[in-house]
Amino acid sequence: MTKAVPLMIQGTHSDAGKSAIVTALCRIFSQDGYKTAPYKSQNMALNSYITVDGKEIGRAQGVQAEAASIVATTDMNPILIKPTGEYESQIVVHGKPYKNMKAGVYRKSFYDQGKQLIEESYERLSHQFDRIVIEGAGSPAEINLNDRELVNMSVARITNAPVILVGDIEKGGVFASLVGTLQLLEPEDRRRVVGVIINKFRGDVSLLQPGLTWFEEYTGVQVIGVVPYIDNLMIEAEDSVVLGRYTSSTDASKEIDIAVLRYPLISNFTDVDPFFEESDCHVRIVKNAEELGEPDLLILPGSKNTIKDVTFLHNSGLANRILELSQKDTVLFGICGGYQMMGSVIEDPHAVESQVHRADGLDLIPLQTTITNEKTTVLSEGTVAFRNVEIAVSGYEIHMGESQVINEGKPFIQMAERSDGTISEDQQIIGTYFHGIFHNDEFREVLLNQIRAQKGLAPITGRYSFTKKREEAFDRLANVVRENIKLEQLNDILIDAKESR
Repeated sequence: MTKAVPLMIQGTHSDAGKSAIVTALCRIFSQDGYKTAPYKSQNMALNSYITVDGKEIGRAQGVQAEAASIVATTDMNPILIKPTGEYESQIVVHGKPYKNMKAGVYRKSFYDQGKQLIEESYERLSHQFDRIVIEGAGSPAEINLNDRELVNMSVARITNAPVILVGDIEKGGVFASLVGTLQLLEPEDRRRVVGVIINKFRGDVSLLQPGLTWFEEYTGVQVIGVVPYIDNLMIEAEDSVVLGRYTSSTDASKEIDIAVLRYPLISNFTDVDPFFEESDCHVRIVKNAEELGEPDLLILPGSKNTIKDVTFLHNSGLANRILELSQKDTVLFGICGGYQMMGSVIEDPHAVESQVHRADGLDLIPLQTTITNEKTTVLSEGTVAFRNVEIAVSGYEIHMGESQVINEGKPFIQMAERSDGTISEDQQIIGTYFHGIFHNDEFREVLLNQIRAQKGLAPITGRYSFTKKREEAFDRLANVVRENIKLEQLNDILIDAKESR
């Protein structure tokens, strides 16, 4: 098989929309008959994805693989960096924890090993696919890092990939950021940039045309497309920067108020994404006790450092407010790290996540957790007995720690060989290690109808299918990008790149 043709998408800064453009191109190329894979050499994210063989990669690459209608592997993201606090991160290599490292130590001692991992993983992918869409990180113009970076132009050189540069017009100064980025690149790297995409544009594109003409004349680089801002796109984000877009206020027009705690090291916050599409639900992000109010459903999401984040809950006053809500009609739901926090104690005797060896939990459920050196990463399925209904559910588990339910607490999910989580007798307090639990349509419907019943509201049946909605979102994103970029010119670039190899 001929080796794959690569295309690299870089951005002028973080959150320029690189992941979305890569996702769109994966879908477009797949629709057009090319066997396509995503690739990101090194990803820094607390939202992760579990492959079918139980390995952990960046969530964006897993989602991009789904958009390309292929099965994700660790070769698509060989290095995952998960911040743990105190300028330290857990380094995940090919889906398994390698070690915790400070940024300076990682940059100094891991570079050669990382470069070899990148070369080997890309080489394997290149023999399996027709096209590989590569995602960069941050900006290629971070000149303080460029001598030992492993994710932008160094990868373009390794793979001999043409580069499309993405700029976010919504933040303002898009021409300055594009021109500035190009001018800060080394001449060899600048020649790799075959075009730019202006992303998240609102309004009449004809008003932008003078700027586009000026840019092409000034830089000699063509504008491949102007992609409009896309509202309500149901594709999971990976960078917690997007949480800043979510409101912290209530919405009286929605019947169900859902609050999600945002502690400092929140992870896998996309667990709550299905609620954004429910017509009767308003989701808000809560960072302090004053914002909490009295929600109908309070979600304690995952955490990369459970002890640090539960300490934040105690110190901020949120813990006391959560305990108050536990005596009212609010449904409290903890997932992974949030589940651990709901127990009586979290211990980290080997300082795996924290130099603090013990912290009190919220004591909402009979649970004791010990953080361990071994990380559980697995796709799971089981059955929930909830509101007199047995519901098949599936999800994925990512956690450093073992939790023991004491005093004969009632398990929440029954699996073939074990149980998971716990649920109170009145079914108002629930904890589980299952990420993706709310992506199960039947369970989500029963849960929301329980809340509706508590509020004296009629049930809603036949809620939307999350899987179907996401497939529609992939197609919608692909259609918008297809209609607003010069796809024929882009294909010509890739054909030329293939013939020159």
